[in-house]
Amino acid sequence: MAAPQLKSAMTSDTDSLPLIAPEPRPGSNLPEFTVGDLARRLKRSIEDEFGFVRVRGEISQPKKHSSGHIYLRLKDDTAVIEAVCWRGTAAKLAVRPEEGLEVIVNGRMTTYPGRSQYQLIIESMELAGEGALLKMLEERKRRLAAEGLFDPARKKRIPFLPDVIGVVTSPTGAVIRDILHRLNDRFPRHVLLWPVAVQGERAAAEVTAAVEGFNRIQPGGPVPRPDLIIVARGGGSLEDLMAFNEENVVRAAAASAIPLISAVGHETDTTLIDFASDLRAPTPTAAAEMAVPVRAELLAQILDDERRLLACASRAVDDRRNRVEGLARGLGDPRALLEGHAQRLDDRAERLNLAASALVERRRTRVGELSAKLRHPREKLAQAGQRLASESRALDSGLRHALSMAGGRFDRVAGRLSLAPARVKLDEGARRLADLTPRLDRSFAKGVADKVAKLASLGQLLESYSYKGVLARGFALVEDRAGRPITRPDQATPGLEVNLVFADDAKVAATIDGGAPKAEAKPEKKKPRVVPVQGSLF
Repeated sequence: MAAPQLKSAMTSDTDSLPLIAPEPRPGSNLPEFTVGDLARRLKRSIEDEFGFVRVRGEISQPKKHSSGHIYLRLKDDTAVIEAVCWRGTAAKLAVRPEEGLEVIVNGRMTTYPGRSQYQLIIESMELAGEGALLKMLEERKRRLAAEGLFDPARKKRIPFLPDVIGVVTSPTGAVIRDILHRLNDRFPRHVLLWPVAVQGERAAAEVTAAVEGFNRIQPGGPVPRPDLIIVARGGGSLEDLMAFNEENVVRAAAASAIPLISAVGHETDTTLIDFASDLRAPTPTAAAEMAVPVRAELLAQILDDERRLLACASRAVDDRRNRVEGLARGLGDPRALLEGHAQRLDDRAERLNLAASALVERRRTRVGELSAKLRHPREKLAQAGQRLASESRALDSGLRHALSMAGGRFDRVAGRLSLAPARVKLDEGARRLADLTPRLDRSFAKGVADKVAKLASLGQLLESYSYKGVLARGFALVEDRAGRPITRPDQATPGLEVNLVFADDAKVAATIDGGAPKAEAKPEKKKPRVVPVQGSLF
């Protein structure tokens, strides 16, 4: 791989030296050459004899050095020759060297003394006939297809009506005029032209740059981004269309984020870009037809669809109207039905009010009767004290009568048995009876106080359960005009007149607007735990 450097060094240092015949060795008439002198003589002889040659052969082992030079071999059935193409020439080659490709090269013969070999300096290269070109294209197609560049799953859908169409073609040919004329006839669109050469050495690079350039345009910038790209060229020979078979053009078309239509050549022409594009058009004019629909046909279709839609809607409305009218004839008068129910409701409300008043009156009368039958505890105590005093007097009288009838026999006994203990017991019973009255008063007062405390506790508990405490925190109670609370969403029918009750019992009239929302399942509320109140011990 160091051949170019060595070749350059020899050319600059040794080729400028004159070729001087060596002196013969004493005693011999044969001249002696150094290795360098012999190599220079051979190099000069070959370059003078083969200053320009045209060679046909098959490329073998092509290698591109990091310096840009290309090294390869040309072979046929009988021989192999080394060849080199310098970097400046390699960039201008019309054919990319590939393994097994049969080519015809123009150049000059020289030697490379560093390896004792002769080699061909390539100046130009062309394919050796159409068969070799087709073979190269087939091999390239197979290799790119293996990479998935022609996979139908990668192809993008062509937009129905693109706003901006980018066209990659020659600005002076008939192709751009045909495309613009057909777009104006069908549906005028904004067209961006990227001028390129469509054949020759610069064509492949310019087409690649155009496709990539359209994809680099940012949406919303000063230049509108195309919604569709058309790569177009007129017909020509296989060599004329070679730019659209180049690998860089095919890869740019496959990598395009914008949908791409290829329209290269005529209907029978096929290039590799046709397989990588999202849609292939047989001609540039056909590409314009595929890009946009016919405006007049669209307008006619829209008008026809509008007419059919209006007719369908009218028929649907008529059918619904007839059905509603038929159903309405089978229904009764809603006002009459509501009036009957309203009258029954008024009757039930009146009867309910009368029944509630009668029930309250009966309960009040019963409470009065029961309260009249009750006697005050103090009166009962006085009556019990009178009955006890009467029985005590009767007992005392009985004892005295018994003693008087016993006579003298009992006098001695009475003398010995004093009646003092009995009197003491009677006095003690009287004192205990006298003490019972204040104790009973105190017990009754304590029982009443306990009941009052319990009643106050229950009152506070009732106040805590009362909705008025909730109203005091900023809420309001919704009830209908009859005073019944609205507790469920299905009771809040649209148009219902209600009252909003606030904490100070102030009421504000309102009307329900809209339907009741769908009731959501509410978690079951736990019943409040009632704390038992300790009763009185008396």
